[in-house]
Amino acid sequence: MKFMLAAVAAAVTLSGNAAAASADAHFKSIYTREWQWRLAQHIEDSDDDSEGISPDLPHVDAKTQAARLAYWQKVMKQLDGLRPADLSAPERVNFAVYRAQIAALAQAQRFRQYEQPVAADNAFWNSFTDDARRTFSTVADYRNYIKRMHAMPVFFSEEVANMRAGLARGFTPPKVALAGRDVPLASIADAKTPQETVFYLPFKNMPATIPVAEQEALRREAMQVIGESVQPAHASVLRFMREEYLPHTRETLAAESLPDGKAYYQSKIVEFTTTTMTAAQIHQVGLSEMAKIRADMQAAIAQSQFKGDFAAFLQFLRTDPRFYARTPEELLMRAAYIAKKFDGKADQYFGYLPRRRFAIKPVPDDQAPFYTGASGGPGIYMLNTYMLPARPLYSLPALTLHESAPGHAFQMPIALEQKGLPPFRRAYISAYGEGWALYCERLGSEMGIYETPYETFGMLSYQAWRAARLVVDTGIHAQGWTRAQAQAYLHDNTALADHEIETEVDRYIAWPGQALSYYIGEMAIFEARRKSEAALGSRFDIRAFHDTVLQMGAVPLPVLAERIDAFIAGGGKGPYPDVK
Repeated sequence: MKFMLAAVAAAVTLSGNAAAASADAHFKSIYTREWQWRLAQHIEDSDDDSEGISPDLPHVDAKTQAARLAYWQKVMKQLDGLRPADLSAPERVNFAVYRAQIAALAQAQRFRQYEQPVAADNAFWNSFTDDARRTFSTVADYRNYIKRMHAMPVFFSEEVANMRAGLARGFTPPKVALAGRDVPLASIADAKTPQETVFYLPFKNMPATIPVAEQEALRREAMQVIGESVQPAHASVLRFMREEYLPHTRETLAAESLPDGKAYYQSKIVEFTTTTMTAAQIHQVGLSEMAKIRADMQAAIAQSQFKGDFAAFLQFLRTDPRFYARTPEELLMRAAYIAKKFDGKADQYFGYLPRRRFAIKPVPDDQAPFYTGASGGPGIYMLNTYMLPARPLYSLPALTLHESAPGHAFQMPIALEQKGLPPFRRAYISAYGEGWALYCERLGSEMGIYETPYETFGMLSYQAWRAARLVVDTGIHAQGWTRAQAQAYLHDNTALADHEIETEVDRYIAWPGQALSYYIGEMAIFEARRKSEAALGSRFDIRAFHDTVLQMGAVPLPVLAERIDAFIAGGGKGPYPDVK
């Protein structure tokens, strides 16, 4: 009898495995075809920038955009025909990530978001100047770069046509968020010679491995294409921006004031938080969290022995010279010191460390006035050294942990180093990525990174800044808040400098929903940690927990919660051999 039962169980297992294999194969065929199509559209890179520069630019005209919508809608129907329960455990995770990704892509097409390729701190032309600052090592890199510049006029004209279509139906960024954003265009269009533009930078110091004669030939080609294609393309867009677009962009601020705006804003909430929360719910969460953080901030003020109220302390932080670097180099060096301080703590909190290191560089001068305080990613931590009185040193430790390690320049390489994941898993999910980076700021307290009450307050001010975004973003886009109202809320509740408050609020105005991802993501990670600590007790290992969160790569928050349940059920063991 026991033999018969065992045989039946084995047969059932084999049948289940076969069914899962069949379902897995069907699902893989869907995402493999779609990914190859995406690559052919040149709207996705095959990997990170280590493979060199692509010679191709995507088509972005209305016909192509409509075809993309139809394709992604077809993929969604195929996905809806699958039962996730039939998939193997790894493919169920892939399914959850992939379906959310395709849904966001399709929604963006449905709302014709491509008709608004300009925002407060980003625009379609910025990616080309980013190309110019990359390091080229081969002749192929240079030739591909030249081909991209040849294709620029067509790409620019298609983007302008999209913007005209958006202008005609009132789908534009608010006018107030675009003031001065034409300056980078002018720096290219008005340059007296091609060599004076940023696009010539790669040709100034070329690798010695390229023969001198070939270097000179490439330089001649570059000067020609910059003068005949790149500068005229920028000049054409500059005229359009100044004469046609900027004067007629909308005066309103709210995303909900756009065509089908309420549904559009909700779609951005879903995309950036990976939850189904409403704007009203998020607004209340923000208010509640701000009250909690204020109590912690008051405790930090008391520890500093400052005599005065909250407003007076903020004024003290914003005006005392001791809190500000005197030169850009000083700011960069202080950031480097903080990053190395983390290195001394890393093995106590993480079992797996990424192989890829990062450089610390200033934000380019042509982007800095409208750029956020810093940004980080694989191999890079970019720090904004423009207007030093807006870059307080007491906030620099929190900023560095967020953007470098263990934040973005740490998390992203770990995700890229994971083996066996399909390429769509390399896509960035804001709630996860920004939530992790914000969690790292708080983690700095445990790691002993903050050395003074001022630095602790700087971290708490940054926590308040992100919680305030929940209030401000929903206030602007769903509750009729004005720009001045949003600025005043940040001014009264954080230690941010006025310049940074202005650039940040304009960013939220022009990029609905993105600001919500940070604090919602951080809350999910802290909830996962509290749950793990409570369930595992003395078996809880912080390194194993962190490695488990990071080894997944970017995933929707519900997927992360499911993974933590499995982590707990497995006794809190980490995904890497040296973390038990």
